[in-house]
Amino acid sequence: MSPRSRISLIDSFNFAFQGVIHAVRTQRNMRIHLLIAIAVLIAAVVVGVQRIELIAIILVIAFVLISEMVNSALEAAIDVSTTSFDPMAKLAKDMAAGAVLISTVTAVAVGFLIFEDHIANPSTRLLNRAERAPVYLTLVALIVTVLIVIVTKALTHRGTPLRGGLPSGHSALAFAAWMAITYLIPAGDHRFLISSLALVMAFLVAQTRIEAGFHSALEVTYGAVIGALVTLAFFQIFT
Repeated sequence: MSPRSRISLIDSFNFAFQGVIHAVRTQRNMRIHLLIAIAVLIAAVVVGVQRIELIAIILVIAFVLISEMVNSALEAAIDVSTTSFDPMAKLAKDMAAGAVLISTVTAVAVGFLIFEDHIANPSTRLLNRAERAPVYLTLVALIVTVLIVIVTKALTHRGTPLRGGLPSGHSALAFAAWMAITYLIPAGDHRFLISSLALVMAFLVAQTRIEAGFHSALEVTYGAVIGALVTLAFFQIFT
């Protein structure tokens, strides 16, 4: 792949993330959906959902967020294309809003069916947590870290999603991975060595972001703190 192709690929990801961040920054409903998504993911860890249930939760969350973004994009396109009242434009907006409503109702129904069973059977909740907590905690912690990075970038208005801005998403994920690895390795099985190597790799990721000029030391540090603390909190509270 040529350097131009790599740059083009990075730019395309930047444009995509910019769309997500713009939606979070300008759309109140998008911010509400994100906060609910974080709360639901945490609740899924608390009740100890099964693998297929976690997959269903992630899918319906994505379904709602995608519907909200498509609705916002359609409204923006209609507003640009017409400056006067048009019944068909109103109908298009209403249909897009209806799509968001359907996706939200579906998500609520799926969430109810999943959580109702676990709340009604608390004994299975403890068993599921003991069996699946490490893997699920890692996955949910990484997802929540990404969501927090997106929200923070939307609020700070600095840099681009993959290049610059507060915080550094690369550093956040690198240090979140270090913290998760530290907890996942059983005590005594070269835990200190593996954790140290993971920490060195996380620092190398942070250093490359500074040396490349994409982030300042403060932005990298903030990202590292977010990733490490979010993952630490999940493992401390739910294990």
